[in-house]
Amino acid sequence: FTGPANWGGTGLMETPTARVMKENRYRFGVSQVHPYRTYYFGLGVFDRIEVDGRVTEILGVQAPGSEYWSGYGNYKDKAIDFKFQMLKETKFFPALSLGVMDPHGTRKYPSQYIVASKQIYPFDFSLGLGNGRFGKRPLSSDDNGFQAEIFSDPRQWWNDSQLFGGVQFSPSDKFSLMVEYSPIKYEKQTADPAQAEYFTKPVPSKWNFGLRWKPFQWSEIGVSYQRGEQFGVNFSMAFDIGNPLIPIYDKPYVEGQKAKSTPFCERMIAALHGSGFSDIVVYINNAGTMVIEAQNDKYFYNTRAIGVILKLIAGIAPGNDVDAIEIVLHKNRIPTYKFATTLPDVMDLQKERMELWEFYLVSKFDTKVSQLSDRGRRYKRYFDYGIKPDFKPFLNDPSGFFKYRLGFAGWLSCNIWPGATLLTEVLTYPVNTVSTVNEPLSRPVRSDVVPYLEENLILSKLMFNQTYKAENEVYARFAAGILEVEYTGFDAELAKPLRNGRFIVGLNGSVTKKREVGRAFELKTDDWKDYYTTAFVKGRLNIPEKELALDVMAGQFLAGDKGVRITLSKFIKGVTIYAWYGITDTSIFKDSSNRGYHDKGVGVTIPFNLFSGEDSRTTYNYAIAPWTRDVAQDIEHSYSLFNYIGRDTKIYIGKDKQYMQ
Repeated sequence: FTGPANWGGTGLMETPTARVMKENRYRFGVSQVHPYRTYYFGLGVFDRIEVDGRVTEILGVQAPGSEYWSGYGNYKDKAIDFKFQMLKETKFFPALSLGVMDPHGTRKYPSQYIVASKQIYPFDFSLGLGNGRFGKRPLSSDDNGFQAEIFSDPRQWWNDSQLFGGVQFSPSDKFSLMVEYSPIKYEKQTADPAQAEYFTKPVPSKWNFGLRWKPFQWSEIGVSYQRGEQFGVNFSMAFDIGNPLIPIYDKPYVEGQKAKSTPFCERMIAALHGSGFSDIVVYINNAGTMVIEAQNDKYFYNTRAIGVILKLIAGIAPGNDVDAIEIVLHKNRIPTYKFATTLPDVMDLQKERMELWEFYLVSKFDTKVSQLSDRGRRYKRYFDYGIKPDFKPFLNDPSGFFKYRLGFAGWLSCNIWPGATLLTEVLTYPVNTVSTVNEPLSRPVRSDVVPYLEENLILSKLMFNQTYKAENEVYARFAAGILEVEYTGFDAELAKPLRNGRFIVGLNGSVTKKREVGRAFELKTDDWKDYYTTAFVKGRLNIPEKELALDVMAGQFLAGDKGVRITLSKFIKGVTIYAWYGITDTSIFKDSSNRGYHDKGVGVTIPFNLFSGEDSRTTYNYAIAPWTRDVAQDIEHSYSLFNYIGRDTKIYIGKDKQYMQ
């Protein structure tokens, strides 16, 4: 009973139910019931919380505006919806949900509703009450804030609301029949651009009828007859986040017969290299402790890398002169953490005479380690390189709603000494439709980015980065060079985890100058500002119990506006989904587009191992945000210390220990 309504949220056809998507599941699809065509995406963010985004295209209604909008096509509206299931269904009581639809911006289709759903199998009954789209009158717009009249004026919400409801009959998991009562007064929804063209009088019927069919577990097709005059169709697909398309399998290391005759340390070095490690040191000190230092080049979780090393130790089996074991993982010879255990405990774990939780209790992780030994390293990795597909959408420009760049991003990095990296990145786009009729705004720091994006071959990075880790887990970073597509200059950062990584605090600042369009090594000379400076105080709250992180950065942004940006991210089986919202003092802007505007966007980081069938540390990051505003903007940081520290803190190591086996 969790299929999508016309607009993408969990519901029947035009009305919602109290059902929500399962946590960590996402859905995308398209529906059409003339004159509306809706492209949507839904996400079960948490248990009982669903977030949906949609673009509604109104067929046959052109976007209003000047001649600049002539290439835009049909009118299109963007919206986001939220639903919270306040009460779960029980044997005697229904599920109860609160929904807020389209609370921000032009608010063409806003509503707040409360709905109850009760299953009496194979039937699911729903009854709700909502204002706005479901109510007696349309609601007002709010370009820069969020509105929810159910909270700000509950009495008016009650007076404006109308009842809606329906029944879904599902005799099998494959198909369902639906009937609903929709109270939408189309002829009174004057904020709806479709009203003047298509709904000058009431629709013939408020009853809708539909059929849903699931040909596969991950897909659903709905057909319907709505308003007494229109046939509709809805197609969607839904998947669990983080499940690999190809099962991840790492071929175990097999030692050759010739290698078995070499000394143990040599055998161990060869095994580590063959299992995805580099910059390796293995030795046994005078106290009988075997020390391993290695860089993890392959495994997404460092605890997984520790587990692989422990299996190698047990398989090669050092002699009786070894008792204790110390493993130090590092990134370009900057220590990440040290893991200490004993050989008998390792053998007991591998022979299943000890449970993992017991092994974890008698072992020790030390994240404060800051120095490696000065012994010679084997299998040094000086260079790293890669290539990945790159797709960047450019949405809602007056000259066309959907434009994009499709091509490849290739990078080459060189590790020249501990913590020091030279990075080069080149972007190439064989397919590039990006263009605009918009002019840069009063203090352009991103509203002038389109000429850079129109380039089909871009040197996007050519930079030096130095990372340093001091005692007591104090990290420092300095970068210089071409930092991103639009800016070159200097970037510096400090960071320190606190309370075992529950918190991370830091400082960040940059001094940059714009690059000349189409000239890789020239700087812009006719810019409105010679140099751009940023300065931030940063903090992160890690909540591993819910796999959440809350980031706050406060200070001066690129355009000189001062304020705060808040980012909420959730980690799901390697995938990180995040959203941000920026609030700054926009009085420094002279244009109406930036004044009063709040920056926002969403993004996702996806590990490559979901598609490759083997473990990998490579991730792809994609974000969607307005490119035509200059509020709360920052440069791109290729080596952010907060992400560098990541999950390599005690509070996350304890959670990730499950990957050691």
